[in-house]
Amino acid sequence: MHHDTSPAPERGRFITFEGIDGAGKSSQIAAVVALLQVAGIDVDQTREPGGTALGERLRALLLHEPMHLETEAMLMFAARREHLAARIEPALAAGRWVVCDRFSDATFAYQVGGRGLDRAKFDALEDWVHPGLQPDLTLVFDLEPAVAAARVASTGVDPDRFEREQCGFFERVREAYLERARGAPQRICVIDASRTPEAIRAEVERVVHERLLA
Repeated sequence: MHHDTSPAPERGRFITFEGIDGAGKSSQIAAVVALLQVAGIDVDQTREPGGTALGERLRALLLHEPMHLETEAMLMFAARREHLAARIEPALAAGRWVVCDRFSDATFAYQVGGRGLDRAKFDALEDWVHPGLQPDLTLVFDLEPAVAAARVASTGVDPDRFEREQCGFFERVREAYLERARGAPQRICVIDASRTPEAIRAEVERVVHERLLA
């Protein structure tokens, strides 16, 4: 009877990108994916809410259908549970690195900070859906909401349900992101997104190198 004695692949790393819309996450995600690929790393790029066929259907509901705050939070975590089971966990176990646009920090920032979801309910959902799993590195792109809003408006894309919120909402979201970062400095790195894309990219690449590739 033949037993496969080859070692299991080394677990992949999980990197997430966070911040209010307009902070410039998208171009920086592409830069990090390219950096990792050049380093010979197999990368799975994904997003939340979404990442699976079911998750993308839930995303459409979450971004466009009005709903109760707790329904919103539970749907976010339902999409996340599916995403973890179907895509993120298998990729990490196979040794691939996962780069994800938003994860639970976004739910904390938008639903707890922005909308006022009870913190204990968020904690319970997070503990239920991904106990013991947090990203290896989270990059929070920090920008004044007024600047971010001007950037989003300049794209001419119709805003979704979250993007239509008032400035006070985004101030609360921003502060919640910073609070979350203060609570987990070993995991979360705050990036000043008011600078040029080139300056931001240089810092992002340095942080990824220092924390994960060194």
